[in-house]
Amino acid sequence: MTDQTFRPEARAPRGFADKRAATLRAERRIVEAVSRVYESWGFEPLDTGAFEYADALGKFLPDSDRPNEGVFALQDDDEQWMALRYDLTAPLARFAAQNWETLPKPYRRYAFGPVWRNEKPGPGRFREFIQCDADTVGSARPEADAEIIAMAAAGLKAAGLPEGGAVLKFSNRKILDGVLETAGVSDGRQKLIVLRALDKLDRLGREGVADLLGKGRLDESGAFTPGAELSAASAGLVLDFLDMAVAGAPLDQLANAAFAKAEVALEGFRELEAIVAALKGLGVDEASARFDPSIVRGLEYYTGAVFEADLQVETLDEKGKPIRFGSVGGGGRYDDLVARFTGERIPATGFSFGVSRLAAALKAAGREVAGENRGPVVVIAFDQSRMADYFAVAAELRTGGVPAEVYLGASGMKAQMKYADRRLSPAAVIIGEDEFAAGTATVKDLDLGRDLARGMTDNAAWRAERPGQQTVARADLVAVVRKIVDAAQ
Repeated sequence: MTDQTFRPEARAPRGFADKRAATLRAERRIVEAVSRVYESWGFEPLDTGAFEYADALGKFLPDSDRPNEGVFALQDDDEQWMALRYDLTAPLARFAAQNWETLPKPYRRYAFGPVWRNEKPGPGRFREFIQCDADTVGSARPEADAEIIAMAAAGLKAAGLPEGGAVLKFSNRKILDGVLETAGVSDGRQKLIVLRALDKLDRLGREGVADLLGKGRLDESGAFTPGAELSAASAGLVLDFLDMAVAGAPLDQLANAAFAKAEVALEGFRELEAIVAALKGLGVDEASARFDPSIVRGLEYYTGAVFEADLQVETLDEKGKPIRFGSVGGGGRYDDLVARFTGERIPATGFSFGVSRLAAALKAAGREVAGENRGPVVVIAFDQSRMADYFAVAAELRTGGVPAEVYLGASGMKAQMKYADRRLSPAAVIIGEDEFAAGTATVKDLDLGRDLARGMTDNAAWRAERPGQQTVARADLVAVVRKIVDAAQ
Protein backbone atom coordinates (compact mmCIF):
# COMPACT_ATOMS: atom_id res chain seq x y z
CA MET A 1 0.00 0.00 0.00
CA THR A 2 1.48 3.35 -1.06
CA ASP A 3 1.83 6.27 1.33
CA GLN A 4 -0.48 9.00 -0.01
CA THR A 5 0.10 11.48 2.85
CA PHE A 6 0.23 14.99 1.49
CA ARG A 7 3.67 16.52 1.86
CA PRO A 8 3.94 20.19 0.90
CA GLU A 9 7.04 21.33 -0.94
CA ALA A 10 9.47 23.08 1.40
CA ARG A 11 9.69 26.52 -0.16
CA ALA A 12 9.62 30.15 0.95
CA PRO A 13 7.11 32.51 -0.69
CA ARG A 14 8.69 34.64 -3.42
CA GLY A 15 10.05 37.91 -2.09
CA PHE A 16 10.37 36.66 1.51
CA ALA A 17 13.92 35.80 2.55
CA ASP A 18 15.12 33.43 5.26
CA LYS A 19 17.88 35.06 7.31
CA ARG A 20 20.51 33.22 9.30
CA ALA A 21 22.72 34.49 12.08
CA ALA A 22 25.24 36.42 9.95
CA THR A 23 22.55 38.54 8.30
CA LEU A 24 20.52 39.04 11.46
CA ARG A 25 23.56 40.08 13.49
CA ALA A 26 24.67 42.52 10.81
CA GLU A 27 21.23 44.11 10.68
CA ARG A 28 20.94 44.23 14.47
CA ARG A 29 24.35 45.89 14.76
CA ILE A 30 23.30 48.58 12.25
CA VAL A 31 20.02 49.26 14.05
CA GLU A 32 21.72 49.48 17.44
CA ALA A 33 24.45 51.84 16.18
CA VAL A 34 22.01 54.13 14.37
CA SER A 35 19.58 54.11 17.31
CA ARG A 36 22.32 55.40 19.61
CA VAL A 37 22.94 58.28 17.20
CA TYR A 38 19.26 59.16 16.90
CA GLU A 39 18.75 59.12 20.67
CA SER A 40 21.83 61.32 21.16
CA TRP A 41 20.10 63.90 18.93
CA GLY A 42 17.00 63.83 21.12
CA PHE A 43 14.80 61.46 19.11
CA GLU A 44 12.68 58.95 21.02
CA PRO A 45 11.83 55.42 19.83
CA LEU A 46 8.32 54.49 18.69
CA ASP A 47 6.91 51.16 17.56
CA THR A 48 3.53 50.90 15.84
CA GLY A 49 1.66 47.72 14.90
CA ALA A 50 2.27 45.76 11.72
CA PHE A 51 -1.25 46.48 10.46
CA GLU A 52 -2.91 49.79 9.66
CA TYR A 53 -6.47 50.31 8.43
CA ALA A 54 -6.30 50.52 4.66
CA ASP A 55 -8.14 53.86 4.55
CA ALA A 56 -5.30 55.34 6.66
CA LEU A 57 -2.96 54.67 3.77
CA GLY A 58 -5.20 56.56 1.34
CA LYS A 59 -3.75 57.54 -2.00
CA PHE A 60 -0.21 57.18 -0.74
CA LEU A 61 0.10 53.53 -1.71
CA PRO A 62 3.51 52.54 -3.09
CA ASP A 63 2.08 51.74 -6.53
CA SER A 64 -1.10 53.69 -7.28
CA ASP A 65 -0.92 52.61 -10.93
CA ARG A 66 -2.25 49.24 -9.80
CA PRO A 67 -5.49 49.83 -7.83
CA ASN A 68 -5.99 47.59 -4.78
CA GLU A 69 -2.44 46.30 -5.08
CA GLY A 70 0.84 47.26 -3.49
CA VAL A 71 -0.15 46.14 0.02
CA PHE A 72 -1.14 42.89 1.74
CA ALA A 73 -4.68 43.40 3.06
CA LEU A 74 -7.37 41.45 4.89
CA GLN A 75 -10.72 42.17 6.52
CA ASP A 76 -11.05 42.45 10.28
CA ASP A 77 -13.96 40.78 12.06
CA ASP A 78 -15.91 44.05 11.76
CA GLU A 79 -15.33 43.97 7.98
CA GLN A 80 -12.87 46.87 8.02
CA TRP A 81 -9.93 46.40 5.69
CA MET A 82 -6.49 46.27 7.28
CA ALA A 83 -3.15 46.22 5.46
CA LEU A 84 0.37 45.38 6.52
CA ARG A 85 2.33 48.63 6.72
CA TYR A 86 4.32 49.34 3.56
CA ASP A 87 6.56 51.90 5.28
CA LEU A 88 7.00 53.52 8.71
CA THR A 89 5.86 57.00 7.68
CA ALA A 90 2.13 56.37 7.19
CA PRO A 91 1.84 54.76 10.66
CA LEU A 92 3.65 57.78 12.15
CA ALA A 93 1.16 60.15 10.48
CA ARG A 94 -1.73 58.17 11.94
CA PHE A 95 -0.11 58.02 15.39
CA ALA A 96 0.63 61.76 15.38
CA ALA A 97 -2.93 62.61 14.37
CA GLN A 98 -4.36 60.28 17.01
CA ASN A 99 -2.15 61.55 19.85
CA TRP A 100 -1.30 65.11 18.81
CA GLU A 101 -2.73 66.81 21.89
CA THR A 102 -0.50 64.82 24.26
CA LEU A 103 2.72 64.80 22.24
CA PRO A 104 5.63 67.21 22.74
CA LYS A 105 5.76 69.57 19.78
CA PRO A 106 7.75 69.20 17.64
CA TYR A 107 7.55 65.43 18.05
CA ARG A 108 10.86 63.75 17.29
CA ARG A 109 10.81 59.99 16.86
CA TYR A 110 12.76 57.17 15.27
CA ALA A 111 11.50 53.69 14.42
CA PHE A 112 12.71 50.46 12.88
CA GLY A 113 11.00 47.25 11.87
CA PRO A 114 9.71 45.15 8.98
CA VAL A 115 7.54 46.58 6.21
CA TRP A 116 5.68 44.68 3.50
CA ARG A 117 4.97 45.51 -0.15
CA ASN A 118 2.79 43.44 -2.43
CA GLU A 119 4.90 44.06 -5.50
CA LYS A 120 6.59 41.79 -7.99
CA PRO A 121 9.78 40.48 -6.38
CA GLY A 122 13.09 40.40 -8.23
CA PRO A 123 16.86 40.54 -7.66
CA GLY A 124 17.40 42.69 -4.57
CA ARG A 125 13.67 43.49 -4.43
CA PHE A 126 11.81 41.87 -1.55
CA ARG A 127 8.23 41.91 -0.35
CA GLU A 128 9.40 42.10 3.26
CA PHE A 129 12.37 44.12 4.49
CA ILE A 130 13.56 46.15 7.49
CA GLN A 131 13.42 49.95 7.48
CA CYS A 132 14.83 52.47 9.94
CA ASP A 133 13.36 55.99 10.06
CA ALA A 134 13.81 59.26 11.92
CA ASP A 135 11.24 62.07 11.66
CA THR A 136 10.39 65.47 13.12
CA VAL A 137 6.66 66.27 13.14
CA GLY A 138 5.48 69.78 13.89
CA SER A 139 8.30 72.00 12.59
CA ALA A 140 8.10 73.84 9.28
CA ARG A 141 11.60 75.30 9.65
CA PRO A 142 14.13 74.37 6.94
CA GLU A 143 16.56 73.84 9.81
CA ALA A 144 14.52 70.76 10.76
CA ASP A 145 15.33 69.35 7.30
CA ALA A 146 18.99 70.23 7.78
CA GLU A 147 19.05 68.46 11.13
CA ILE A 148 17.59 65.29 9.60
CA ILE A 149 20.19 65.41 6.82
CA ALA A 150 23.07 65.88 9.28
CA MET A 151 21.77 63.17 11.59
CA ALA A 152 21.34 60.74 8.69
CA ALA A 153 24.97 61.31 7.72
CA ALA A 154 26.06 60.64 11.31
CA GLY A 155 23.88 57.52 11.48
CA LEU A 156 25.33 56.03 8.30
CA LYS A 157 28.84 56.64 9.60
CA ALA A 158 27.95 54.95 12.91
CA ALA A 159 26.56 52.00 10.95
CA GLY A 160 30.02 51.33 9.52
CA LEU A 161 30.53 53.56 6.49
CA PRO A 162 33.87 55.41 6.47
CA GLU A 163 34.18 59.19 6.39
CA GLY A 164 32.82 60.25 3.00
CA GLY A 165 31.42 56.76 2.43
CA ALA A 166 28.03 58.24 1.59
CA VAL A 167 26.90 61.72 0.64
CA LEU A 168 23.47 63.14 1.46
CA LYS A 169 22.29 64.85 -1.72
CA PHE A 170 19.39 67.22 -1.25
CA SER A 171 17.10 69.46 -3.27
CA ASN A 172 13.58 70.88 -2.94
CA ARG A 173 10.43 69.54 -4.61
CA LYS A 174 9.14 73.12 -4.91
CA ILE A 175 11.70 73.79 -7.64
CA LEU A 176 10.16 71.03 -9.74
CA ASP A 177 6.70 72.34 -8.85
CA GLY A 178 7.84 75.66 -10.35
CA VAL A 179 8.99 73.83 -13.47
CA LEU A 180 5.62 72.10 -13.86
CA GLU A 181 3.70 75.29 -13.15
CA THR A 182 5.71 77.14 -15.80
CA ALA A 183 5.12 74.22 -18.20
CA GLY A 184 1.38 74.41 -17.57
CA VAL A 185 1.14 70.96 -15.98
CA SER A 186 -1.66 71.02 -13.42
CA ASP A 187 -3.24 67.57 -13.70
CA GLY A 188 -2.42 65.47 -10.63
CA ARG A 189 -1.98 62.25 -12.58
CA GLN A 190 0.44 63.89 -14.99
CA LYS A 191 2.46 65.37 -12.12
CA LEU A 192 2.84 61.98 -10.48
CA ILE A 193 3.98 60.33 -13.72
CA VAL A 194 6.52 63.13 -14.25
CA LEU A 195 7.87 62.73 -10.70
CA ARG A 196 8.26 58.98 -11.08
CA ALA A 197 9.82 59.36 -14.51
CA LEU A 198 12.48 61.79 -13.28
CA ASP A 199 13.17 59.56 -10.27
CA LYS A 200 14.05 56.72 -12.71
CA LEU A 201 16.75 58.69 -14.54
CA ASP A 202 19.59 56.47 -13.25
CA ARG A 203 17.85 53.35 -14.54
CA LEU A 204 16.20 54.56 -17.75
CA GLY A 205 18.48 57.38 -18.89
CA ARG A 206 17.36 60.64 -20.49
CA GLU A 207 15.71 58.90 -23.45
CA GLY A 208 13.61 56.67 -21.21
CA VAL A 209 12.52 59.65 -19.10
CA ALA A 210 11.60 61.55 -22.28
CA ASP A 211 9.42 58.61 -23.39
CA LEU A 212 7.57 58.65 -20.06
CA LEU A 213 6.99 62.39 -20.34
CA GLY A 214 5.36 61.71 -23.71
CA LYS A 215 3.22 58.78 -24.86
CA GLY A 216 4.93 56.15 -22.77
CA ARG A 217 7.66 53.53 -22.83
CA LEU A 218 7.96 49.95 -24.01
CA ASP A 219 10.57 48.07 -22.00
CA GLU A 220 12.72 45.11 -23.04
CA SER A 221 10.16 42.61 -21.76
CA GLY A 222 7.48 44.08 -24.00
CA ALA A 223 5.56 45.72 -21.13
CA PHE A 224 4.23 49.19 -21.87
CA THR A 225 4.22 51.96 -19.24
CA PRO A 226 1.82 54.83 -20.06
CA GLY A 227 3.41 58.28 -20.12
CA ALA A 228 2.33 61.71 -18.88
CA GLU A 229 1.43 62.77 -22.44
CA LEU A 230 2.87 66.25 -22.01
CA SER A 231 3.01 68.57 -24.99
CA ALA A 232 6.35 68.87 -26.76
CA ALA A 233 6.87 72.33 -25.26
CA SER A 234 6.04 71.21 -21.70
CA ALA A 235 8.19 68.09 -21.97
CA GLY A 236 11.01 70.20 -23.38
CA LEU A 237 10.96 72.56 -20.39
CA VAL A 238 11.03 69.60 -17.98
CA LEU A 239 13.94 68.08 -19.90
CA ASP A 240 15.78 71.43 -19.84
CA PHE A 241 15.49 71.39 -16.06
CA LEU A 242 16.67 67.78 -16.02
CA ASP A 243 19.72 68.63 -18.14
CA MET A 244 20.67 71.48 -15.79
CA ALA A 245 20.16 69.23 -12.79
CA VAL A 246 22.31 66.41 -14.20
CA ALA A 247 25.01 68.96 -15.05
CA GLY A 248 25.05 69.96 -11.36
CA ALA A 249 23.90 73.52 -11.87
CA PRO A 250 24.51 75.58 -8.70
CA LEU A 251 21.71 77.26 -6.78
CA ASP A 252 22.27 80.72 -8.23
CA GLN A 253 22.23 79.42 -11.83
CA LEU A 254 18.99 77.54 -11.29
CA ALA A 255 17.46 80.57 -9.61
CA ASN A 256 17.96 82.54 -12.84
CA ALA A 257 16.32 79.90 -15.06
CA ALA A 258 12.92 80.49 -16.68
CA PHE A 259 11.03 78.26 -14.26
CA ALA A 260 12.39 80.22 -11.26
CA LYS A 261 9.84 82.96 -12.01
CA ALA A 262 7.18 80.83 -10.32
CA GLU A 263 6.73 81.88 -6.67
CA VAL A 264 6.75 78.28 -5.47
CA ALA A 265 10.23 77.81 -6.98
CA LEU A 266 11.51 80.97 -5.30
CA GLU A 267 10.22 79.65 -1.99
CA GLY A 268 12.12 76.41 -2.60
CA PHE A 269 15.35 78.32 -3.23
CA ARG A 270 14.94 80.29 0.01
CA GLU A 271 14.46 77.08 1.97
CA LEU A 272 17.53 75.52 0.37
CA GLU A 273 19.65 78.52 1.34
CA ALA A 274 18.51 78.09 4.96
CA ILE A 275 19.36 74.37 4.85
CA VAL A 276 22.85 75.08 3.51
CA ALA A 277 23.47 77.65 6.27
CA ALA A 278 22.21 75.28 8.98
CA LEU A 279 24.39 72.42 7.72
CA LYS A 280 27.40 74.71 7.90
CA GLY A 281 26.50 75.52 11.50
CA LEU A 282 26.21 71.81 12.24
CA GLY A 283 29.72 71.26 10.91
CA VAL A 284 28.58 69.20 7.93
CA ASP A 285 30.81 69.72 4.89
CA GLU A 286 29.98 69.13 1.22
CA ALA A 287 31.69 65.73 1.30
CA SER A 288 28.88 64.59 3.61
CA ALA A 289 25.91 66.63 2.31
CA ARG A 290 25.47 68.84 -0.73
CA PHE A 291 22.82 70.36 -2.98
CA ASP A 292 21.96 68.26 -6.04
CA PRO A 293 18.96 69.41 -8.13
CA SER A 294 18.62 65.98 -9.77
CA ILE A 295 17.20 64.53 -6.53
CA VAL A 296 13.44 64.21 -7.04
CA ARG A 297 12.04 61.26 -4.99
CA GLY A 298 9.11 59.51 -6.66
CA LEU A 299 6.60 59.39 -3.81
CA GLU A 300 3.74 61.82 -4.20
CA TYR A 301 3.57 62.99 -0.62
CA TYR A 302 6.82 65.01 -0.56
CA THR A 303 6.11 68.75 -0.41
CA GLY A 304 9.49 70.45 0.05
CA ALA A 305 13.04 69.36 0.76
CA VAL A 306 14.00 65.93 -0.58
CA PHE A 307 17.21 64.02 0.00
CA GLU A 308 18.98 60.77 -0.81
CA ALA A 309 22.02 59.02 0.65
CA ASP A 310 24.28 58.01 -2.23
CA LEU A 311 26.97 55.41 -1.56
CA GLN A 312 30.46 56.63 -2.47
CA VAL A 313 32.72 53.73 -1.50
CA GLU A 314 33.83 51.05 -3.95
CA THR A 315 31.60 47.98 -3.77
CA LEU A 316 32.34 44.52 -5.18
CA ASP A 317 30.12 41.49 -5.71
CA GLU A 318 30.97 37.99 -4.50
CA LYS A 319 33.15 37.44 -7.57
CA GLY A 320 35.12 40.64 -6.98
CA LYS A 321 33.49 42.60 -9.79
CA PRO A 322 32.51 46.25 -9.22
CA ILE A 323 28.81 46.86 -8.58
CA ARG A 324 26.89 50.08 -8.02
CA PHE A 325 24.54 50.37 -5.05
CA GLY A 326 23.57 54.00 -5.57
CA SER A 327 21.01 55.17 -3.04
CA VAL A 328 21.00 53.52 0.38
CA GLY A 329 18.32 55.77 1.90
CA GLY A 330 16.28 58.88 1.40
CA GLY A 331 13.52 61.11 2.64
CA GLY A 332 12.16 64.62 2.65
CA ARG A 333 9.45 66.95 3.83
CA TYR A 334 5.82 65.82 3.82
CA ASP A 335 3.62 68.58 5.23
CA ASP A 336 0.26 67.16 4.09
CA LEU A 337 0.33 63.60 5.40
CA VAL A 338 -1.01 64.16 8.92
CA ALA A 339 -3.66 66.53 7.54
CA ARG A 340 -5.43 63.57 5.93
CA PHE A 341 -6.66 62.68 9.40
CA THR A 342 -7.07 66.08 11.04
CA GLY A 343 -7.74 68.53 8.21
CA GLU A 344 -5.00 70.67 9.75
CA ARG A 345 -1.66 70.98 8.00
CA ILE A 346 1.07 69.68 10.32
CA PRO A 347 4.59 69.95 8.86
CA ALA A 348 6.91 66.95 9.00
CA THR A 349 10.26 65.81 7.65
CA GLY A 350 12.19 62.57 7.89
CA PHE A 351 14.78 60.11 6.56
CA SER A 352 14.53 56.36 5.97
CA PHE A 353 16.93 53.64 4.93
CA GLY A 354 16.62 49.93 4.25
CA VAL A 355 18.59 48.05 6.89
CA SER A 356 19.12 44.95 4.73
CA ARG A 357 20.25 47.07 1.79
CA LEU A 358 22.73 48.98 3.94
CA ALA A 359 24.05 45.72 5.42
CA ALA A 360 24.55 44.36 1.89
CA ALA A 361 26.28 47.60 0.88
CA LEU A 362 28.64 47.43 3.87
CA LYS A 363 29.51 43.83 3.01
CA ALA A 364 30.14 44.74 -0.64
CA ALA A 365 32.36 47.61 0.52
CA GLY A 366 34.39 45.29 2.77
CA ARG A 367 33.19 47.03 5.93
CA GLU A 368 32.03 43.99 7.90
CA VAL A 369 33.17 43.95 11.50
CA ALA A 370 35.62 41.16 12.32
CA GLY A 371 34.19 38.38 14.43
CA GLU A 372 30.59 39.49 13.83
CA ASN A 373 29.29 35.98 13.08
CA ARG A 374 30.98 34.12 15.91
CA GLY A 375 29.35 31.10 17.44
CA PRO A 376 29.57 30.10 21.12
CA VAL A 377 32.29 28.06 22.77
CA VAL A 378 31.21 24.42 22.46
CA VAL A 379 31.51 22.07 25.42
CA ILE A 380 32.08 18.62 23.90
CA ALA A 381 29.83 15.88 25.30
CA PHE A 382 32.64 13.36 25.69
CA ASP A 383 30.83 11.16 28.21
CA GLN A 384 27.06 10.98 27.86
CA SER A 385 26.69 10.00 31.53
CA ARG A 386 28.20 13.35 32.62
CA MET A 387 25.74 15.70 30.84
CA ALA A 388 24.83 17.50 34.09
CA ASP A 389 28.53 18.22 34.65
CA TYR A 390 28.90 19.56 31.10
CA PHE A 391 25.93 21.86 31.66
CA ALA A 392 27.68 23.12 34.81
CA VAL A 393 30.83 23.91 32.76
CA ALA A 394 28.79 25.82 30.14
CA ALA A 395 27.01 27.75 32.91
CA GLU A 396 30.38 28.61 34.46
CA LEU A 397 31.62 29.98 31.13
CA ARG A 398 28.45 32.04 30.58
CA THR A 399 28.73 33.46 34.11
CA GLY A 400 32.25 34.55 33.14
CA GLY A 401 30.91 36.39 30.11
CA VAL A 402 31.71 33.72 27.50
CA PRO A 403 28.85 32.52 25.23
CA ALA A 404 28.79 28.73 25.55
CA GLU A 405 26.68 25.68 24.81
CA VAL A 406 26.82 21.92 25.37
CA TYR A 407 26.62 19.73 22.27
CA LEU A 408 23.24 18.03 22.41
CA GLY A 409 23.43 15.76 19.38
CA ALA A 410 24.17 12.05 19.46
CA SER A 411 27.36 12.05 17.39
CA GLY A 412 30.92 11.24 18.36
CA MET A 413 33.96 13.44 18.94
CA LYS A 414 34.83 14.06 15.27
CA ALA A 415 31.30 15.16 14.37
CA GLN A 416 31.14 17.40 17.44
CA MET A 417 34.35 19.17 16.46
CA LYS A 418 32.97 19.62 12.94
CA TYR A 419 29.81 21.09 14.49
CA ALA A 420 31.88 23.60 16.49
CA ASP A 421 33.79 24.56 13.35
CA ARG A 422 30.56 25.15 11.40
CA ARG A 423 29.32 27.36 14.22
CA LEU A 424 32.53 29.41 13.89
CA SER A 425 33.16 28.72 17.55
CA PRO A 426 36.39 30.29 18.85
CA ALA A 427 37.15 27.27 21.04
CA ALA A 428 35.99 23.85 22.17
CA VAL A 429 36.21 22.51 25.73
CA ILE A 430 36.88 18.78 26.18
CA ILE A 431 36.53 17.10 29.58
CA GLY A 432 36.75 13.32 29.79
CA GLU A 433 36.87 11.01 32.79
CA ASP A 434 40.60 11.63 33.33
CA GLU A 435 40.09 15.42 33.28
CA PHE A 436 37.20 15.19 35.71
CA ALA A 437 39.34 13.12 38.07
CA ALA A 438 42.31 15.51 37.79
CA GLY A 439 40.22 18.70 37.98
CA THR A 440 41.40 19.85 34.53
CA ALA A 441 39.96 20.64 31.10
CA THR A 442 41.35 20.53 27.57
CA VAL A 443 40.81 23.68 25.51
CA LYS A 444 41.17 23.57 21.73
CA ASP A 445 41.77 26.94 20.03
CA LEU A 446 39.70 26.62 16.86
CA ASP A 447 40.49 30.14 15.65
CA LEU A 448 44.20 29.35 15.59
CA GLY A 449 43.55 26.33 13.43
CA ARG A 450 41.49 28.39 10.99
CA ASP A 451 44.13 31.10 10.80
CA LEU A 452 46.90 28.57 10.14
CA ALA A 453 44.78 26.88 7.49
CA ARG A 454 44.41 30.24 5.71
CA GLY A 455 48.16 30.87 5.93
CA MET A 456 47.71 33.98 8.07
CA THR A 457 50.98 35.34 9.45
CA ASP A 458 49.89 38.61 11.08
CA ASN A 459 50.29 38.97 14.85
CA ALA A 460 52.98 36.31 14.69
CA ALA A 461 54.26 36.90 18.24
CA TRP A 462 50.89 36.17 19.78
CA ARG A 463 50.38 33.09 17.64
CA ALA A 464 53.81 31.75 18.58
CA GLU A 465 52.78 31.86 22.24
CA ARG A 466 49.33 30.46 21.54
CA PRO A 467 49.03 26.67 21.80
CA GLY A 468 46.45 25.05 19.56
CA GLN A 469 45.41 22.77 22.39
CA GLN A 470 46.19 22.95 26.10
CA THR A 471 45.16 21.31 29.33
CA VAL A 472 44.37 23.76 32.11
CA ALA A 473 43.16 23.63 35.68
CA ARG A 474 39.38 23.92 35.98
CA ALA A 475 39.87 27.03 38.11
CA ASP A 476 41.65 28.67 35.14
CA LEU A 477 39.22 27.51 32.43
CA VAL A 478 37.18 30.70 32.12
CA ALA A 479 40.26 32.94 32.01
CA VAL A 480 41.97 30.82 29.32
CA VAL A 481 38.85 30.64 27.14
CA ARG A 482 38.18 34.33 27.69
CA LYS A 483 41.67 35.14 26.36
CA ILE A 484 40.99 33.14 23.16
CA VAL A 485 37.60 34.79 22.66
CA ASP A 486 38.98 38.28 23.25
CA ALA A 487 41.80 37.68 20.75
CA ALA A 488 39.20 37.06 18.04
CA GLN A 489 37.43 40.39 18.55
